[in-house]
Amino acid sequence: MTDATPTPATEAGPTPDAPDYDAMTRDIADVPAVEVITTVAVHLLSAAAVNLGLDKPDSEHKDLDEARKLITALAGLVTASATEISSFHAAPLRDGLKSLQLAFREASIVPDEPGQGPGEKFTGPVYG
Repeated sequence: MTDATPTPATEAGPTPDAPDYDAMTRDIADVPAVEVITTVAVHLLSAAAVNLGLDKPDSEHKDLDEARKLITALAGLVTASATEISSFHAAPLRDGLKSLQLAFREASIVPDEPGQGPGEKFTGPVYG
């Protein structure tokens, strides 16, 4: 008799159903930082736009509190990384950020004072 105790897949390595985390880690390491930063920024831009109700007319996803958080995070990311990703990548992100900040002001029942809107502590006051 042999002691044929099955080995769990996590100890034996990846199975056809389980992802190969080592390969995924190597793939992430190959992605340039500028691509990671711009991808995250685009996700923040998109999420903020949806929360502002800009995705479609009469959107049921409008949530200004969530939009404020996302815009502030985007402003921090764009401001902090602008010198690292070059103006070629930073300029369109700044334009998108400014558009979101203005859309937020327009969507607000009581607009924030200039300099107090979402992300404006990082970008400075935004004027239309």
